[in-house]
Amino acid sequence: MASNLRIGHGYDVHRLVEGRRCIIGGVDIPHEKGLLGHSDADVLTHALADAILGAVRGGDIGKLFPDTDPAYKDADSLKLLAAVMDFARERGFELVDADCTIACEQPKIGPHREAMRANLAAALGVDASCVGVKATTTERLGWEGEGRGMGAWAVCLMERCRD
Repeated sequence: MASNLRIGHGYDVHRLVEGRRCIIGGVDIPHEKGLLGHSDADVLTHALADAILGAVRGGDIGKLFPDTDPAYKDADSLKLLAAVMDFARERGFELVDADCTIACEQPKIGPHREAMRANLAAALGVDASCVGVKATTTERLGWEGEGRGMGAWAVCLMERCRD
């Protein structure tokens, strides 16, 4: 018998560059560099969207929102996440829980964590208690530690509520 529970995993990475806003979890964080991408390059939101799509076997955000489509140029990733959740609900799934990790040296995530959780939860239409956000440094190792980019991972538990 197949379970009604599914897990999903998402990963995203974006380069840090001058002249871009640094939007993480829908929070515009003051920083000398921002994330480079076709949309607003919100690495955390993208990882979570991919986790949800993985759980419902919906591909990835590049399939739904290709970076070759000008409609998504500088797109608000929270709106894309809401569309991903709509996609999941159309397939009969609801989010049970999600946990996310951001890897970066700067900017510091702690002061913005609760706002990120609230933004992600609002986009998903769930209570903030269902969304975890945490951060880690890489002890100055690798491209994240050198301040050249930022990575994010997300896992989620989805439940099929209807066929």
